[in-house]
Amino acid sequence: MKLWQTGAIYENGKLSPAAGASADGAKKTIAYSILQKHNTSGDESKLKIKFDKITSHDITYVGIIQTARASGLEKFPIPYVLTNCHNSLCAVGGTINDDDHMFGLTCAQKYGGVYVPPHQAVIHQYAREMLAECGAMILGSDSHTRYGALGTMAIGEGGGELAKQLLGKTYDVNYPGVVAIYLTGAPVPGVGPQDVALAIIKEVFASGFVKNKVMEFIGPGVANLSADFRIGVDVMTTETTCLSSIWETDGKVEEWYAIHGRVGAYKELKPAAGAYYDGAIEIDLSEIRPMIAMPFHPSCAYTIEEVNKNLDDVLTDAEKRAKVSFGDKVDFNLHNKIIDGKLYVDQGIIAGCAGGGFENICAAADILKGKDSGNGKFVLSVYPASMPVYMELMKNGAFGALIDAGAVVKTAFCGPCFGAGDTPANGAFSIRHSTRNFPNREGSKIQNGQLSSVALMDARSIAATAANKGFLTAATEFDTEFSGKKYFFDKAIYEKRVYDSKGVAHPEVEIQFGPNIKDWPAMKPLSDDLLIKIVSEIHDPVTTTDELIPSGETSSFRSNPLGLAEFTLSRRDPAYVGRAKAVRDGSEEVKAEVKTAAAALEKFSAGYGARAEAAGLGSSIFAVKPGDGSAREQAASCQKVLGGWANIANEYATKRYRSNLINWGMLPFLYKDGDKNLPFANGDYVFIPDVKKMVSEKLPSCKAYAVKADGTVNEFELSTGDLTDDERKIILAGCLINFYRG
Repeated sequence: MKLWQTGAIYENGKLSPAAGASADGAKKTIAYSILQKHNTSGDESKLKIKFDKITSHDITYVGIIQTARASGLEKFPIPYVLTNCHNSLCAVGGTINDDDHMFGLTCAQKYGGVYVPPHQAVIHQYAREMLAECGAMILGSDSHTRYGALGTMAIGEGGGELAKQLLGKTYDVNYPGVVAIYLTGAPVPGVGPQDVALAIIKEVFASGFVKNKVMEFIGPGVANLSADFRIGVDVMTTETTCLSSIWETDGKVEEWYAIHGRVGAYKELKPAAGAYYDGAIEIDLSEIRPMIAMPFHPSCAYTIEEVNKNLDDVLTDAEKRAKVSFGDKVDFNLHNKIIDGKLYVDQGIIAGCAGGGFENICAAADILKGKDSGNGKFVLSVYPASMPVYMELMKNGAFGALIDAGAVVKTAFCGPCFGAGDTPANGAFSIRHSTRNFPNREGSKIQNGQLSSVALMDARSIAATAANKGFLTAATEFDTEFSGKKYFFDKAIYEKRVYDSKGVAHPEVEIQFGPNIKDWPAMKPLSDDLLIKIVSEIHDPVTTTDELIPSGETSSFRSNPLGLAEFTLSRRDPAYVGRAKAVRDGSEEVKAEVKTAAAALEKFSAGYGARAEAAGLGSSIFAVKPGDGSAREQAASCQKVLGGWANIANEYATKRYRSNLINWGMLPFLYKDGDKNLPFANGDYVFIPDVKKMVSEKLPSCKAYAVKADGTVNEFELSTGDLTDDERKIILAGCLINFYRG
């Protein structure tokens, strides 16, 4: 794999270095044509996108619709699909989860949407099968909204951005850079899409090579990949922190649409001759080998061969990463998984939008056919991504081979990917063809001394490991004859169960609520001056949204802003909620602290004391690089519900997290001087005079004053980076709801 740090020109199927940027060539990419087709601004550099369709699942759609309802929603203006693949088990929280589902069904009826019941499909598989179209754009409230392999540019964002689309507004973003992913060669037998994806993530994540850019897959190697294989690579592009992805399309994609009864959704997409790219990644697919991403990030990737040859070094590195994240809270040990010099795995999972595809599961069945996964600790569970996929695997014998080998087959469900299903035992090591392996992602609770861990692998090598009774094994070690079974899609499965309004709203329908479905609390507009208390300080290189608001059992409270807020940072900084609420509620201790801080500020500069006491009061966290991972808006909204007014960061890991902060009226402050020798610390107050002026008058930065425990005042500078006019208005109003409600 080779990263091109310079621009590149694509012509006649070949990529070559560019002497300089080409404005004309930049207009010849696939990405340019799709983005400008959906741009309503009239300015090619400042995009205002209107999407063709939007989609959500059952831990996001309640909050989105509640936000839109509070802002004046009357009808879904574009197709909106509500899937139920996260809380589909309805296993915890009393009636909570199915109350959400009934809310979703009645909203689809009232406002004119589509409702996909539990166990029918995971959100992204349904979108691929029923929504994707070449040249279209889809916005989803799940970060893995990626349908580029099918010619659809899709973006995963927080719920506020979907609420804007429901209100007829736009998705505003600067025109992104476009990076060519130039594929040559063909994968060797046993290598699957997850292997290719992990190899890419390993190369680009740390450097931010494609951060907030569009990845455009081109080159002769594309033709050597099936549509299913491309989909498996594409969905994982989210883990590179790119904005979106798009692939050139061909006869294999056309066939995919024909199989799904939607041949009219296909058209050929290719860059024009002389297309210019801001950078490139050159990949020879024949050189990719089975990969494993060790805890605790998809970028911590190695070849399986490398891990097995250097077990001690690789496991030591993983244990060091755990030490950075957890300190001495838990004793994280992977060396105890070594048995007779080999790495033993406790659990295997093939699931969801990444692993649950037809070809992945067929390949796993081919490897396991006639074999036995044993009756020890190791267990393999398989979750097809949709009921049509499930039906075909049942018909063609793949399920028989898997079950005969000892695997357990389950229905379409995203749980194993975010800690709500197949949570491993304490200390266990799980290998998964899913999307993420962040700390806590699989459901462990550090605050209770519980920690298991996940490594990401392709379904083929997971099956090979199962065939080897739990000892880590690459699929290339088995001389498997892959059957290449053909897929047949049965749309009648959806026609019998899915509610499709065909865009017709029925305003007379009453929305069905439940006791856990709560309105958003009232939020105040931004004050002239701001006094914030730092209530959490995180120095990890990256802070994920799973750490900001954990997944798993918290999913049952996603429709209850106050209830969910109690879990904020619970697995990273359990004291955060109490500190934030004390500020929000104006406890006697906080009142005394404010007076002390005001006195110190008055000594520093006459008049600042009175202004600080009269300022808007709230809380803030500091994190080096927050927001990697999920699009969940609750990572920001929970902080706002608890009285948060800002984040202070050296940079933001993703655009979507920064957008979530803004949509909830929180200032996305940037502190440019790193995280060493900060001018403030956890527990300090920071006074920001004229903050409203900075936002409204588009000032590049503002002065801030940190009051230390000893009364010392440190002056420093904060900025917010670029903000659109609407983003400024949202922050000034206090949140998106206030802005649209007027």
